[in-house]
Amino acid sequence: MLSQSHIPRANVLGVGINAVNMESALREVNAALDQPGTVGYVTVTGVHGVMESQDDSKLKVIHNRSFLSIPDGIPMVWMGRWQGHDHMRQVCGPEFMPAMLAHGISQQRRHFFWGGGDGVVKTLSKKLLERHPGLQIAGTVTPPFRPLTEEEELQLLEQILTSKPHCFWVGLSTPKQERFMAGFLEKYAEQFAALDHGILFFGVGAAFDFQAGLVPEAPPWLRGSGFEWFYRLLTNPRRLAMRYLRSNPRFIAMALCQQSDRQSFPMLGSKEHSIKV
Repeated sequence: MLSQSHIPRANVLGVGINAVNMESALREVNAALDQPGTVGYVTVTGVHGVMESQDDSKLKVIHNRSFLSIPDGIPMVWMGRWQGHDHMRQVCGPEFMPAMLAHGISQQRRHFFWGGGDGVVKTLSKKLLERHPGLQIAGTVTPPFRPLTEEEELQLLEQILTSKPHCFWVGLSTPKQERFMAGFLEKYAEQFAALDHGILFFGVGAAFDFQAGLVPEAPPWLRGSGFEWFYRLLTNPRRLAMRYLRSNPRFIAMALCQQSDRQSFPMLGSKEHSIKV
């Protein structure tokens, strides 16, 4: 059985986004890692993840059964505040990840990095150790660009049980990383629950590239404005143009329908105590 936080969730088109800010997200995650038997995954969710979930009910359930789904995009925060979560703030994956790494040094957290393209995790590890000499890296793996075979899954399981990381960072694209985390943990949660500490998987997508210095981040003055997507579009138009043109207008239209009570969006797979609308 995978663990879930009791922090309330805002309903964003049926996707439950936890009403957190950076401080409360870090506090909740670290408390879970200190608790043996805690096994779960954290999704870092923005408009793209929410809109992918509109066409895939299984993906919506995956988000709603996460330990935490943190608000990566400012529209998640706007929706949450409209529903009464005044303390909710944007928690970007590229900012949450380094905050967790720095915070965990004194607690001797161990980190496993899994994902990225060829050579990304090696570059990432080098950069992180330069910034945080006391960082404990339990393992780095570049996975194949396809689902793992059963043999590969068992090999990864053995690596995790041997290295015993607290944090398993997954740097794939959405929704590939969410499906991997949920599926892998559903299969092997019992083995992970036997560790002497909690373990959480974090789907942080492009945070690997940002932290490795391979992709430029939006400047600080732009973050939290709701226009980080425009900066990313300018830096990678070939990959992101169709995504934003397809997702953003549709999200706005559906969000207006939800806020005006013209359409309901049930939070499939969520626990009743996690819902606050």
